[in-house]
Amino acid sequence: MKLGAFSVSLAVKDLQESKSFYEKLGFKKFGGDMEKNYLIMKNGDSLIGLFQGMFKDNILTFNPGWDSNAEKIEGFDDIRTIEKDLKSKGIQFAQETDGSDNGSASFVITDPDGNMILVDQHI
Repeated sequence: MKLGAFSVSLAVKDLQESKSFYEKLGFKKFGGDMEKNYLIMKNGDSLIGLFQGMFKDNILTFNPGWDSNAEKIEGFDDIRTIEKDLKSKGIQFAQETDGSDNGSASFVITDPDGNMILVDQHI
């Protein structure tokens, strides 16, 4: 199963303070918008999303079809294929894809410890 690029999406209290902290660790702005209360920070192949007021808990995020530079990769597993495979393995879903046949979609599952996992395909 090819889940694509991995990042951690952090629910932060103060976006500017978190940005400054992660910059001290060598992260640089990669995407997002301070005015929309989120930033994507990058250090090498490591990605961290900083989200203020968008969700309650931290989320593990996978992006099928993308590499760590948000560039499309060939030969990826479509999110609907991943969803079907996980369902066949008995994984319970907190949110399923919208039922479309192709293109962008997402689903959410929760691991045994309550950690949310977002699988979010943009292509």
